[in-house]
Amino acid sequence: MQMQQGTVMDVVAAAVVADGRLLVVSKQAAPDVFYLPGGKPEPGERPEETLARELDEELGVVPGGVERLAVVEDVAALEGVPMRMVVFAATLSGEPSPAAELAAMRWTDGRGDVRLAPAVGGQVVPLLRKLGRL
Repeated sequence: MQMQQGTVMDVVAAAVVADGRLLVVSKQAAPDVFYLPGGKPEPGERPEETLARELDEELGVVPGGVERLAVVEDVAALEGVPMRMVVFAATLSGEPSPAAELAAMRWTDGRGDVRLAPAVGGQVVPLLRKLGRL
């Protein structure tokens, strides 16, 4: 998908924290870079609907306890374009298992054990630490 210059890519993502670790996933297109699970909204879709659809498609789970955490603006690691990411704190119903375009899934403490996308490592992880969730 070609983006026009000056446009911003909208993304919705889940910050799932369990036992002091954050759930991150990598895509087959860039298996060494880890992101929050989520994706781009379909036309007319509310962020919460996007989150539920993407978590089902990517991990086979249903989000619960969804709470809007932040809106993060950065450059998308894979696409290299400006990105606006709505981040929700969420719990998961079911056992996550990577599917669709995902290459891998990890639980990280955000302290360098995996290579995080810039928005995740630079903004989401510090926010979760500040909030005492990570």
